Amino acid sequence: MNRTDPGRSSDAELVAQAQRGNPDAFATLVARYQDRVYNTCYRMCRHDADALDLTQSTFVRALQGLPRFRAGSNFFTWLFRIAVNLTISHHRARRRRQLTVLRGPDEQGGGDPPAPDHRDNPVQQVHAAELREQLETALSELDEGFRAAVVLKDVEGLDYETIAQILDVPVGTVKSRIYRGRLMLRRLIEARSAQRGTG
Repeated sequence: MNRTDPGRSSDAELVAQAQRGNPDAFATLVARYQDRVYNTCYRMCRHDADALDLTQSTFVRALQGLPRFRAGSNFFTWLFRIAVNLTISHHRARRRRQLTVLRGPDEQGGGDPPAPDHRDNPVQQVHAAELREQLETALSELDEGFRAAVVLKDVEGLDYETIAQILDVPVGTVKSRIYRGRLMLRRLIEARSAQRGTG
């Protein structure tokens, strides 16, 4: 009897098992990637509850599409393409709603970002929290395409080729979006710092 630990199986092996009807195999894939999917969704939408919903929707969509998933394809890339596309669609719909509905106090977004490293001293924690808030606020103002590329590169640490596959664009486009996105982030943060300095 095969006692192989599913946690040590490759994505391809787990996908094949899940396609044959093994629920534990898909559960292992969920456990393997749910934190990273959530992190990407959160960094793109800056709202904890929405990120949780988007993470759940990503895995539901993946489970529904699993029978059509082709052997030899990259599950990680496919999964993150679903997550990014769902988050972009959600952000666009939310923005459209905001044009016609006044935002209530519970819709200001933001969620609680990850806690600062408690090994730092309190002053460092404050500075780190302020910088993170500035960065996340500026990130939320980028166009979806730039934001997705920057998050996948600078938060997830993915290589250009993987990001290109997730976003379904050429590698050159990914590099351009990351470069321009970082440039826009820096300008937004510098502008806010200047405003606070003169305020």
